Amino acid sequence: MPDNLDLSAAPLLALPDHAVVTFQGPDAAAFAHAQFANDVTALAPGQWQWNAWLTPKGRVIALFALLRLDAETLWAVLPDLPAEDFVTPLQRFVFRRKLKISARADLRVAGAIGTASQAHGARIGERDGALWLDRGSELGARSWWIGPAESAPASTDTGEWLSQDLRDGVPRLPAAQREQWTPQQLSLDRLQAYSVKKGCYPGQEIVARTHFLGKAKRGLRLLHAQTPLANGAAVSDGSRDLGEVICTSSLAATEHWALAVMPLEEIAGALSVDATPVVELALPGGLAR
Repeated sequence: MPDNLDLSAAPLLALPDHAVVTFQGPDAAAFAHAQFANDVTALAPGQWQWNAWLTPKGRVIALFALLRLDAETLWAVLPDLPAEDFVTPLQRFVFRRKLKISARADLRVAGAIGTASQAHGARIGERDGALWLDRGSELGARSWWIGPAESAPASTDTGEWLSQDLRDGVPRLPAAQREQWTPQQLSLDRLQAYSVKKGCYPGQEIVARTHFLGKAKRGLRLLHAQTPLANGAAVSDGSRDLGEVICTSSLAATEHWALAVMPLEEIAGALSVDATPVVELALPGGLAR
């Protein structure tokens, strides 16, 4: 992988709510392909993809980045979900497959506003023992840094990264929102985070049926408010509840963001959350990897 990244876009800010899990061994890719929603066999070494881990009922447990470093090595970058909550359930399905799944406490994740020049789109960049991923969208350039704990930045993100994730339409799932929504309800098609053609995986039947029968009725909407919003709160048009807030962030006194699962059809009239007026904004493109 290339090592000539332009690092002038830093500073890096630590993202302590992100974890890293690694899959190592001859059967690593086959195992991930069978357990997760996206097509891992189509992922080339040196590339990454959005992927999702689902329940058998097709509900999203975690949205994550899956990196393929070589034929036998995969890394997963997990926002929100503790590494052990990912590793322990998956280990029950290893059986006689030749791989090791590890929660990597020795690795950290950080974010930077700007682009690492060789980490473009799905291409992974590498320098000084750390990996870089392009997290940019039409709203602007961002990068993930994944590296050793001893090299991790001391300064911690105070809300800018989370707010940008929500503005990009990347759903962040706190514990109460896990196992509640299908990939279609979370608009994961915008990230190309699941496949309806790859064959069996937990939840595949629900995902495929919804896709091919055209029964997706709800998706993500981006909301902005002048005061804080609460996870799990109802979104109303004044006469009825239309949807539910699934993740929120606050960046400044009057900069409060939320992603809500709501009907796909056009909604007339003013929206509110717990009597707080909200404005819907368009979600950007450019997130697919």
